[in-house]
Amino acid sequence: MSLPVLTKPKGKLTLGWGGWLAAAFLLFLLLATFLPGLIAPGNPLAVDPGAGFRPPSADHWFGTDESGRDIFRRVIHGTKDSLVIGVAATAVGLALGALLGIGSALGPRWMDFTLTRFMEVLFALPGIVLALLLITAIGPGVVTSTIAVGLASAPGYARMIRTQTVKIVQSGYVEADRALGRSRTQILNRRILPNLVVPLFVIATLGIGQGIVWAASLSYLGLGTVPPSPEWGAMMNAGRTYLTSSAWWMTFFPGLAIILTAVSTTVLSRAISSASRSA
Repeated sequence: MSLPVLTKPKGKLTLGWGGWLAAAFLLFLLLATFLPGLIAPGNPLAVDPGAGFRPPSADHWFGTDESGRDIFRRVIHGTKDSLVIGVAATAVGLALGALLGIGSALGPRWMDFTLTRFMEVLFALPGIVLALLLITAIGPGVVTSTIAVGLASAPGYARMIRTQTVKIVQSGYVEADRALGRSRTQILNRRILPNLVVPLFVIATLGIGQGIVWAASLSYLGLGTVPPSPEWGAMMNAGRTYLTSSAWWMTFFPGLAIILTAVSTTVLSRAISSASRSA
């Protein structure tokens, strides 16, 4: 994805209807994160054995699981767990990616060569495979899976950040600053870092959806959050036994939440990128 390099603000950003829909859905997820009881009152872990395996209905919008727990309530309350994991994993990956990408673009040639080759080796492995290798080394769990997803996503972030930093360094206004005798520190603080804000925000928005998908995949495999937690991947893990038999909704609705979140973050990041280039 091509990310913008800004020289100066030119106007207001226009996200388009797709971007605004994505932003509205993500705002709904934020509401579900901080005020889940407002949308779906009740305890997501409360069981009701007499109401097990109820299909979607007016009483239970998303049906119930084997213990009679309301799936809609669990999906809403699980938003916090899924978003926290996605945001934390993105923060880890983006911090490391920014360090590698900016260091590679601004450092001496030997550093650029070394870091670029290192990133290419890591980038050759699919991110989820790299995350699985890291979990194998440090052990399963919520914290370790979050760190593993963050570390696995870092090479991709580093590659994009390096590309953007090189574009900025080669721009005319940075060359002008050099001609005026400004130091590297001044150029970094006045030109490079401010112009990386929008690209980093775009990458972070895109990365949150990716982080949620990868973390949910690890939970689905039993390597992250485990049932009865309402985290979306753990819910899919709990419902996979009944996927083809009596209760397809146990897996379908948390999976739908993951898909919609990933799509929304992708659409919003692309909308921001396009709006920034045309602003």
